[in-house]
Amino acid sequence: MNRLASESSPYLRQHAENPVDWYPWGEEAFAAARARDVPLLLSVGYSTCHWCHVMAHESFENEQIAAFMNAHFVNIKIDREERPDVDGVYMSAVQAMTGSGGWPMTVFALPSGEPFYAGTYFPPTDRQGLPGFARLLSSLASTWQTEREKVLGNAASITAHLRAQTPQEGEPDPLPADFLERSMDNLNRAYDTRFGGFGHAPKFPAPTTLSFLLTQPQGREMALTTLRKMGQGGIYDQLGGGWHRYSVDERWLVPHFEKMLYDNAQLARTLLSAYQASGDTDLLRLARSTLGYLEREMLSPEGGFYSAQDADQDGIEGKFFVWTPQEFEELGEDAGWIQRYFGVTPGGNFLDPHHPEFGRRSVLSVPQPLPELATELGQNEAELCQRLERARGTLFAERQKRTPPGTDDKVLTSWNGLALAAFADAARLTGEARYLDIARRNADFVWANLRDPDGGLLHTFHGGAARVRGLLEDQALYGLGLVALYQAGGDLAHLHWARELWQLCAGQYWDEDAGLFYSTGGPAEALLTRQAQAFDSAVLSDNAAAALLGVWISRYFSQESEGERLARRTVQTFQREMLAAAAGFGGLWQVAAFLQAPHTEIALLGTPQERAPLEAELARHFLPFTALAFSESGGGLELLENRGGAGVAYVCVNRACELPTSKLDVFAGQLERIGGSA
Repeated sequence: MNRLASESSPYLRQHAENPVDWYPWGEEAFAAARARDVPLLLSVGYSTCHWCHVMAHESFENEQIAAFMNAHFVNIKIDREERPDVDGVYMSAVQAMTGSGGWPMTVFALPSGEPFYAGTYFPPTDRQGLPGFARLLSSLASTWQTEREKVLGNAASITAHLRAQTPQEGEPDPLPADFLERSMDNLNRAYDTRFGGFGHAPKFPAPTTLSFLLTQPQGREMALTTLRKMGQGGIYDQLGGGWHRYSVDERWLVPHFEKMLYDNAQLARTLLSAYQASGDTDLLRLARSTLGYLEREMLSPEGGFYSAQDADQDGIEGKFFVWTPQEFEELGEDAGWIQRYFGVTPGGNFLDPHHPEFGRRSVLSVPQPLPELATELGQNEAELCQRLERARGTLFAERQKRTPPGTDDKVLTSWNGLALAAFADAARLTGEARYLDIARRNADFVWANLRDPDGGLLHTFHGGAARVRGLLEDQALYGLGLVALYQAGGDLAHLHWARELWQLCAGQYWDEDAGLFYSTGGPAEALLTRQAQAFDSAVLSDNAAAALLGVWISRYFSQESEGERLARRTVQTFQREMLAAAAGFGGLWQVAAFLQAPHTEIALLGTPQERAPLEAELARHFLPFTALAFSESGGGLELLENRGGAGVAYVCVNRACELPTSKLDVFAGQLERIGGSA
């Protein structure tokens, strides 16, 4: 048993029984390295990372390798989800040294923390062009003893490079008049016209880019096609709902099987927008099933959402999710055509290379839409649909008898902000009280458990305790969730809380000279460098989230116009990067589109019952950049002042308002005139 047994992170506790003498990140480890005059070995990963599990089994559970690690290094295990600030600094080092990055991340550093050598996964012995971990450890230990000056020189050079990456001061260039049009050109070039998505294998969902495309009429079809193709593939869990991390192929067929809260929350919200923009009820079905998965498997009894589910079961990747034809036999006479519908074949489409004895299996997908299959089979489509749903229920119940994926049950504030926004949007678009109840319970949970003494939000909650202060992602992403919750539930307290979080973003994280938001600030631990994240890795970037929150707050509170200015400055700062790799900056492209959109406001007055028909009509229209406000008697917000009525709608654009109306057909016409596709 090492020092990780008492840690709050499930990932760290996974390594508590390793023979490696692991330390958690902290001063104790640095002091031990200084006292022993040995380097640090930082191993960074997360609980649902497949290759992290592989390296742990091959090397960290190996008694000989562990003994060498313990003798020559101070070993630190880091959960990248719990400490994204630490991960960000050392990931930059890995990318600088190797040209790429990923997890597990392996970094060797001076006792003071400066890195001198880094990589990702290392096999235990030399394999496929990678140096064996045992040989690498021996080489670096020897170099530390015999060529110390070389090591110190490497560390100084890499640290200087990292610090030089900090954006420099300077006047921003104005945005070109055709800025958004140029994004469309770039995205069109990267778009896969056959299978949807961007680039080639492996293919990631990119929900931030899809959400941006939905706001642009000329890009909307790219987003809709991508979502439909994804929904037919194995990246979507055809039985239980929800989305796996990414597809290893370009067809969305075979996924990497872990399920992350951030993917599912962001995709649920994107699908809801896509349904609004297109009227395609199949996209609404995908959104509902994703929310159903989150409610069923990722929602804690207290109201927080867990962070992730594992890719492996019993050490075999995807074991829980794949099938053989024989496992369909209990469907009786339907077995044959159901296998065909889900693409299940004797040869399968998936094999875990580490466990070939498990055999070839099939990831469920939908290679042929049901209407086409019904025509080929000469069957009634409606009847086949009913039989399919019964079969789906039977297969899901059978799957539930298997060993389930492990769940990382820590609660991350930033990712919970994404889930909050998704459930709030679902409540507003569908009118279903259950979604609003889940969203409100989440806000109550975060308010009760994750607030910091300075008014901000702590990052992670587990085992009854919250920890890690001063991360921008928590303030900005949860603030955006609160804006969505206000738009769904109409409780001004949620909007005022979002405003407080925005004021923290502007006060503790903004750098006026550099024109950007730093990822850490206020009470955050000082690290080698301060990161300023603008690229959407898998989650809306810190700078995009803060800028979006700033625009929303400025639209609701005219005295907060600084939010719009800082958002515009942020886009100007990163405009070159945005044009060079448009598909990686969907969040900042959303900011750019929001800034270009008219100041549109809609106020609905009356009791909830009186407003209900107007809210239902409003839900039919896709208006992504419109400030929505609700009141029983007017007041509380500037856009509600001096307005009254029962069951009355006010529609305003750039402070010019249409006549108030309580007639649904008139209201619908007003919404269409301001661009609300229905």
